[in-house]
Amino acid sequence: MILNSHVVPADAFPVDEVDGDSVRTVRRCVFSRCLPTPLKAPISLAAVSQSVVEDILDLDIGVTQTDDFLQYVSGAKLIPGSRPLAHRYGGHQSMMSSLMVPRRCRSGDGRAVVRSSVREFLCSEAMRALGIATSRAASLVVSEESVWRDQFYNGNVKKERGAVVLRLARSWFRIGSLEVLTRAGELDLLRSGWVCNTDNFSLLSITIDYGPFGFMEAYDPNFVPNTSDAEGLYSVGAQADAGRFNVEKLLEALRPLLSPRQQQQFHQLFKAKLGLLGEEEEDEYLIAFLLKMMEDTGSDFTMTFRQLSEAPEQQLRHGGFTQETWALHDLSSHKLFSDWSKMYLLRLGRQEGDGDEDRRRRMKRVNPRYVLRNWMAESAIGKAEANDFSEVVLLTRILGNPFVRQDAAEETGYAARPPLWAQRLKVSCSS
Repeated sequence: MILNSHVVPADAFPVDEVDGDSVRTVRRCVFSRCLPTPLKAPISLAAVSQSVVEDILDLDIGVTQTDDFLQYVSGAKLIPGSRPLAHRYGGHQSMMSSLMVPRRCRSGDGRAVVRSSVREFLCSEAMRALGIATSRAASLVVSEESVWRDQFYNGNVKKERGAVVLRLARSWFRIGSLEVLTRAGELDLLRSGWVCNTDNFSLLSITIDYGPFGFMEAYDPNFVPNTSDAEGLYSVGAQADAGRFNVEKLLEALRPLLSPRQQQQFHQLFKAKLGLLGEEEEDEYLIAFLLKMMEDTGSDFTMTFRQLSEAPEQQLRHGGFTQETWALHDLSSHKLFSDWSKMYLLRLGRQEGDGDEDRRRRMKRVNPRYVLRNWMAESAIGKAEANDFSEVVLLTRILGNPFVRQDAAEETGYAARPPLWAQRLKVSCSS
């Protein structure tokens, strides 16, 4: 079970007249009343985000040790004055339109399991530390309650443990929240309201769903984290098109209310990652040249940019990369690396008043040393399923400060070349 927290004024939107959480078609409403079903077995608090508890909920971290806190964040108790609601929404999945029942009832039992909850908790907090607008995770509660899941939808059903993540966002409205109203002809409700499918594409441009996520390791525009996406509809290289598709669907949803009458950000992002200042005509070519070499050599995306941030000018000029600088070692195996390096250094040299130390300091502020890789999550999940949440806690701390070198992270190998077994990992919408 995932408890989603956002504040909705009591009279802002109509609520379904029917009480209860049965699966049914709902009309003329945006929310349905829906009480959470408490986990039945003994429960325990596995992890909390101190940042969320103190900075967003405005609570002393000490309250997380109380039984009341455990009961509230697990859904066993309701906070006085709160109104538990299920959100009516719809949208497109894999470019196909679908109408959705309230989210609480989608999978029948409304439960989440330990592996997916650990991934959700860690990734939302990791994304926040990387400066990416995201929903937040306040707490992770685990239980001994049995939940049956077919992780890869291949008929291999197995028993897992239930869990609850308390998530917070300013709003959970998605493009699909508007599409469902337009399709139903409920334009009066549309007027009152405001993974790359429209059913989970936030209207606030925040990251809100962490199902089959994956941080790309070797640079590959065809990289797809979701094993269910056989057609590669949401590959890295296709995500701009998917975003445009979703915005077009947003326009379609809003068109009845409107009177008739962008690649630049991508470019600026990579300029910052390379420490480039100002504008030069060759910048786009310099970026494309690097990405093509990374694709050809399978160079790690995160660590290539991080190690470029850490490498002094002399090393970039003369090479000599070792296994300590493993990503640049891979990249420098490209026959054109020296050509690119000369071009890059000439470009940096034309930046008036910008020294090598300044360049490295600036780049390290935007190129993280640590990101949540699937092998890290898998390692933490394996321990968590045996009631050892030490790595969940460690990762929460490390990923909360991803731009600064940390001894504990280095000792654990979080900046090292991913282990070979990581290549075999697969994730799906149920992961």
